[in-house]
Amino acid sequence: MNPVIRKVSLAQHSLLLTQTSAFLNRASASIQHPLCGGVAPGNERHYRSMPTHGIGRWRHLLPKEAPKKKKDKHQMKQIAAATNTEYGTLNVKVSGYDMTVVEHYSQYIHNLCNRLGIKVAESYALPTKTTEVMLMQEQGTKMYVDAVLKTHERIVQLSHLNAALCPTFMDVILKNQPEGIELCIKEHTAADYQVRFKARPELEGLIAQMGQKDH
Repeated sequence: MNPVIRKVSLAQHSLLLTQTSAFLNRASASIQHPLCGGVAPGNERHYRSMPTHGIGRWRHLLPKEAPKKKKDKHQMKQIAAATNTEYGTLNVKVSGYDMTVVEHYSQYIHNLCNRLGIKVAESYALPTKTTEVMLMQEQGTKMYVDAVLKTHERIVQLSHLNAALCPTFMDVILKNQPEGIELCIKEHTAADYQVRFKARPELEGLIAQMGQKDH
């Protein structure tokens, strides 16, 4: 290649690089941050370092409500008193060894009360009772557990049962009483309410010890 032509091509190439770099410098200088666009130098705002001052909060605008009182779930309801025409609070107790039959019969009594217009205060289950059947060996004095029987109990609590309707109600539930199911109807007392909860002797012992330490 002719050295003159070579020098001319190198000069053109260097001029093109110079123009390109100058154009890129002007373009980068003209590009501004989107948050700071159109703001004069020295008046730029640094949004990342500024607090929000509670933007978006609205609960302080609502009126203050009174705190709700927690209901005591284990509070005993008032026992209804009997009158000349109505019974007070009655407990219909269903017990047996077969939990399925006990549950179905208690549901039947509850549905029957709804059909006859008898008010059901509540329906609940009592803690299961366990009975061990012990047998003695033919030769010896040692006893062993032959069977374990579990007694399941359900309570359907009635309120203000009409005295005129009571014979009809009793006749229907006795005629539909399944085999192996024991039925008992009695007035509700405070002792019946306490039977609903399982005894916790360990916890009661700790509470008694704490009470002695305080004294």
